[in-house]
This record gives sequence, structure tokens and C-alpha cells, in this order.
Amino acid sequence: MDLRQKIEKKVDAKIKFEENLYKYLIVNSIIAIISFVFLKSYGLLMAVMLFWGIGVLSDFFKAYSFEDIVGHDYRERKIQEEISRLGD
Repeated sequence: MDLRQKIEKKVDAKIKFEENLYKYLIVNSIIAIISFVFLKSYGLLMAVMLFWGIGVLSDFFKAYSFEDIVGHDYRERKIQEEISRLGD
């Protein structure tokens, strides 16, 4: 797989995560309003939030690696820290 295909796959995963997150927020907001106003019960809301939330979290981990979160130079900084620590 060449570099462009890898990047396209990563971008597609990020787009999928963002779309799923927006849908999750909108639908759960609507369900929350219905639950609070009409049902006076939170079971449906909690079930949807839990199970759909697991899917959203899964999409997040597919889209963003640990390196994306802490920065691409995180590894290099840690190496330099160890070198300076051992050099002293």
C-alpha cells in the first residue's frame, strides 16, 4: 500500500468518526428531550448512549492513533530525554 492510500484510509476513518460523533450528539439530544419530557425515564437514553458510545469510541481509536494525540515528535522527545538523562 503506498503512502497516498494510507493517508486516504486515515482521512476516511477521521471523516467517519466525525460524522458518527455528530449523529450521536444530535440523536441523543433528541432522545434526551423525549425521555425527560414525555417518558420521565432515562433507561432508553442510557442504553442508546452506552452502546452507540462504544461504537463512537471504537471509530475514534481507528481514526486517531496515540501519535496523533501527543504529536508526531513525541517519540523523538522521549529519546532525547533518555539520552540526556543517561548522559549526565
